[in-house]
Amino acid sequence: MTILARGQKTKLADIGCSGPFPLVLQVAAAGMEIDIACFGLDANDKLSDDRYMVFFNQTACPGDAVTLSIAADQSTFNINLAGLPSSIQKLVFTASITGAGSMRSIGASSLRLGDATFAFSGSDFQDEKAIIVGEMYQRDNQWRFGAVGQGFNGGLSALLKHFGGTEAEAAPTNTPAPAPEPAVQEPKKVSLSKVTLAKRGDKVSLEKKGNQGFGRIIVNLNWNQAALPNSQPAAPSFLTKIMGTGGKPRSNGIDLDLGCMFELADGRRGIVQALGDCWGSFNHPPFVHLDSDDRSGNNVNGENIFINGDELSQIKRLLIFTFIYEGVANWTHTNGIVTITTPNQSPVEVKLDNGTNALMCAIAMIENNSGNLQITKVVEYFEGNRQKMAHEMMNERFGFGLNFKPGSKG
Repeated sequence: MTILARGQKTKLADIGCSGPFPLVLQVAAAGMEIDIACFGLDANDKLSDDRYMVFFNQTACPGDAVTLSIAADQSTFNINLAGLPSSIQKLVFTASITGAGSMRSIGASSLRLGDATFAFSGSDFQDEKAIIVGEMYQRDNQWRFGAVGQGFNGGLSALLKHFGGTEAEAAPTNTPAPAPEPAVQEPKKVSLSKVTLAKRGDKVSLEKKGNQGFGRIIVNLNWNQAALPNSQPAAPSFLTKIMGTGGKPRSNGIDLDLGCMFELADGRRGIVQALGDCWGSFNHPPFVHLDSDDRSGNNVNGENIFINGDELSQIKRLLIFTFIYEGVANWTHTNGIVTITTPNQSPVEVKLDNGTNALMCAIAMIENNSGNLQITKVVEYFEGNRQKMAHEMMNERFGFGLNFKPGSKG
């Protein structure tokens, strides 16, 4: 393991980064809201193409050369330098605070790539609102990494301005449909807006853009998949006892399963989840598809449900939920966060912010509200027992009228 000091530089090849690789940035936020970003800069250290800013509102650049996955206090950039155009000469990785607080308050944090680690903490900073943590750059036809650790006065908006990008103004509510764009379009502006549903019952309504539908809506669940320090192999949860493990070996990591109960406009109801191989369908009813079930803990992108927003007229409501299939039975340790991303809309975040040890969490309700997409934070927990499964309790609570029987993941 190579420990990098502030200001130290190294060739990527020397730390085992030859080909696509992850860069993991973990910031101990101490209760603050911290946004992670990567700026793809040209030879003049400017963001000349806003598509190469990768952050919560734009999690991939063209060609997926840099993609971002966010899970509580850990953000992972998957990087394929060969996919970058020659105009991108540098990647700068930053952390910035939204709202109250300063970088002097963060705990022990780190940036990891290959076999190298750059550690930093609040004692390295003062009242700055942002940090330029590190950068990758080309020199002598080789990519290198530099540990920067430099405080920056101003948040994400100030960083964007510093690198030459242009921030889009937040659109006022109930605005009329925009006029057709002129033949010569202005350069794209970066939208830094996002919506965090903080309290149970908080909701947001998204309106369609013009005559278009909502497109491909992504519901992403991410969490701390690692085992707890010094933990023993996880004891089977009540769900695994009655449903089985599908013959797969157990681990002491955390396995959360993402799912969805649905009610269509024509009255049909059902469930989409890995248990029972109920994967759904994107192009056919219920117009909801579960992408995969990650039991390895190796998928930094978590689990995803895709909703066909162009078929919203056929959907009445969707209840997004998750449960602890295996591992620690305490939601505090999962650091779970759900992000609902709709094309051309601000992403909506819901955090699983309760320390209960119940097995199941109803996260959010997505509803067709007169053609608008309404998202409500639920975050209500259910603990099953030998008489009634947590699935059944949640089903009764929200009136979906489904019938359940024990099953397993294949």
